[in-house]
Amino acid sequence: MRLSRILAGSFLASALVAGVSPASAETFALVNINQQALFFNQINDGATAAAKAAGVDLVIFNANNVPAAQNDAIENYITQKVDGIILVAIDVNGVKPAITAAKAAGIPVIAIDAQIPDGDNVAFVGVDNTQAGEDIGKFYADYVKAEMGGKATVGVVGALNSFIQNQRLDGFKKAVTASGADVTFLDTVDGQNVQDVALSAAENLMTANPSMGTLYATGEPALIGAVSAVTAQGHTDSVKVFGWDLTKQDEQGIEEGWVVAVVQQDPAGEGKAAVDALMTLKKGGTIDPIINVPVTIVTKDNVAGFKSMFE
Repeated sequence: MRLSRILAGSFLASALVAGVSPASAETFALVNINQQALFFNQINDGATAAAKAAGVDLVIFNANNVPAAQNDAIENYITQKVDGIILVAIDVNGVKPAITAAKAAGIPVIAIDAQIPDGDNVAFVGVDNTQAGEDIGKFYADYVKAEMGGKATVGVVGALNSFIQNQRLDGFKKAVTASGADVTFLDTVDGQNVQDVALSAAENLMTANPSMGTLYATGEPALIGAVSAVTAQGHTDSVKVFGWDLTKQDEQGIEEGWVVAVVQQDPAGEGKAAVDALMTLKKGGTIDPIINVPVTIVTKDNVAGFKSMFE
């Protein structure tokens, strides 16, 4: 029996146990963060297509932004004896005991997007978030020097419960500080990786800092919230936006010139690479412990190449 389904984070344990049949030939499990963000859905799509091509079952678990739900899911998948687990972690430290338990059970875990510090996962697939944060930070600083007279204020919409989004902020701050541009960092507000929360946080940030000239958003929900807030408050002529993970809303802002640059990952490619890596292990092969997937900084000059994502 082959299956491909998505289970919600609020599921009962019995529902999860029923999700995978022990008689299934080969089954991989993908434990994801939520289904709201396009980014995470694209990971699902890439993994699903790769699993179908490989002839294996894939079951997808949606944690609905609840870290403990990911631990419970992994533990249940261990009980079900799946053949491999792909994890997009919320709490990279809190999930480590579950990863260790999977290793002890002989089930390989591959982390996507978020690296697990000193974890027992066999590999990481994704980007170097700190380095990419530095890359967009350098781009931002160059823009401030060239287009804003070398001086700017910046507010941040982040997700303080996200290890990788904090890395993106750290890298950004490091590059901006090292650039010599006269940039004043204002408040960092917590969008919690949820669009509606990020929208409210961004609106509050702008209200508290009416002269703020730029915004940096560390992830897709944060960026959507920031873009929506700038639009709603009529500041598209006075606030420049930089961030992560392109959506339709960002594309329009880029074309209009007030969304300046967005770091674009390849989430579908990450999902595919993780499934392919598990298949390599299943066949007795070896994989690299770090499988890097490159990023692109999307601007008005190259955004046309990404429009097909939203058609």
